[in-house]
Amino acid sequence: MTRLSMFNSPFLLGFDDLERLLDRSAKASSDGYPPYNIEQIGQDGLRITLAVAGFFEAELSVATEDRQLVIRGKQRDDAERVYLHRGIAARQFQRSFVLAEGIEIVGANLDSGLLHIDLTRPKVESRQRVIKINSGGKSRAKSARTIDLAAEDVSS
Repeated sequence: MTRLSMFNSPFLLGFDDLERLLDRSAKASSDGYPPYNIEQIGQDGLRITLAVAGFFEAELSVATEDRQLVIRGKQRDDAERVYLHRGIAARQFQRSFVLAEGIEIVGANLDSGLLHIDLTRPKVESRQRVIKINSGGKSRAKSARTIDLAAEDVSS
């Protein structure tokens, strides 16, 4: 089966990683548990809040794996309790968020059944670079190497 790519345009070179990130995020968003909010805190801050009622701090983990924030929860069953009705599920979960390049996790806090994870966004700096073009009777392969080695950074 052939998969249709969103990034198959000849003008979108080197976006393979972005396509993989989109695939990962689509798979991760299929489960709705636990519910969460994402809010902006200040100009460069973000906060992810997950509703994790019934979980203790020791039953939760927050980690980064590759370019993903991964939150896991696993409750222990209390063998001494006898339930006549069990409407509050004690289930494990894993919730993942794909992180943009440079996003940093500032900290995590568990308060009243809500897990808050604070992040900061990097400031985007524009860069400009001029590539020197060499001419002469050189072969194409040698010219390409010369262009890469002769690149000059232009400071704004």
